[in-house]
Amino acid sequence: MSICISHKEDADGICSATLVKAAFDVSKVILVDYADLIAKLEKVAASDSTIEQLFICDLGLSKKNEQKFVELLSKIVSGGAEVTYIDHHDVSKEIMQALKKAGVILIHTIEECTSIQVYAKYKKRLPDHAAFLAAMGALTDYMETRPVASGIVPRFDRQFLMLESTALSFMISASQHDDDFLVKIVDTLTKMKYPHDIRGGFDTAERYAKKVANAVESIKESVVILDNIAHAPSTVELSSGMVVNFVLGSSGKPAAMVYKFKDDIKSYVVSIRGSAGCKVHLGRLTNELSSELGGSGGGHDKACGAVIPKDRLEEFIEALDSRIA
Repeated sequence: MSICISHKEDADGICSATLVKAAFDVSKVILVDYADLIAKLEKVAASDSTIEQLFICDLGLSKKNEQKFVELLSKIVSGGAEVTYIDHHDVSKEIMQALKKAGVILIHTIEECTSIQVYAKYKKRLPDHAAFLAAMGALTDYMETRPVASGIVPRFDRQFLMLESTALSFMISASQHDDDFLVKIVDTLTKMKYPHDIRGGFDTAERYAKKVANAVESIKESVVILDNIAHAPSTVELSSGMVVNFVLGSSGKPAAMVYKFKDDIKSYVVSIRGSAGCKVHLGRLTNELSSELGGSGGGHDKACGAVIPKDRLEEFIEALDSRIA
């Protein structure tokens, strides 16, 4: 059995899963968010099924889960599987070395999004149209100007690429509680189709766009402005990434964050974005601060997330504000 575990919350993760499935004809795609990664990986490691290949895509690590991640992958490798980890989030040198020592194939750079890395590594196994899928991942992850991506994205009409990429992103955001539809997206794109070919996809994207338009004013009313960050509760049915972009754009501050309480884990799920003028690596800072407060977090230099215990949110906000210039 060949398995691909990939990020479910954005186009880069979905396109990465699609490219891996197309290149290796994987038999099972498992789409997860950061909080579910270890639990899903534990199930895979405990499975009685013989795993020949395991791909893990676009799923960053935190100080809280990185050791367990290495442990589980080591177990799966020792069972005879070929394990490949493809990612573009910040990973410590120690964890990279531990993964390589365990026999994991590591494809990693923070310079390119994950779908571009998948495409570049396996393009000989992929049809020409696969470049469009990688371009969608780069565009929606705001990494289209990076060295490899900048040679791929301009191959396509920009307006058509933006339309398809945005529609795909909206479909994904609208379907976070519908894993069957997310897998349907992967299955359709694996056939080298476009997002507009996904049955019901553009209708889903249109409904989500209307929610976005209706939510903008209510978000503005709840924004709190501090010295270096703006923050607000996420009270609308939109992806946290989209909400935090609104907060960042309207505040004029170097960074912004939004948060939503999840009762099942008694913690706040936090999304953070930085402007071009933000001079700290937000992913590293968030990883450090959240770990100190008993949570977890991490991500890119200008986009990251965290899980913060219920009674530590104010401490996290104050610490984040004081550390951002």
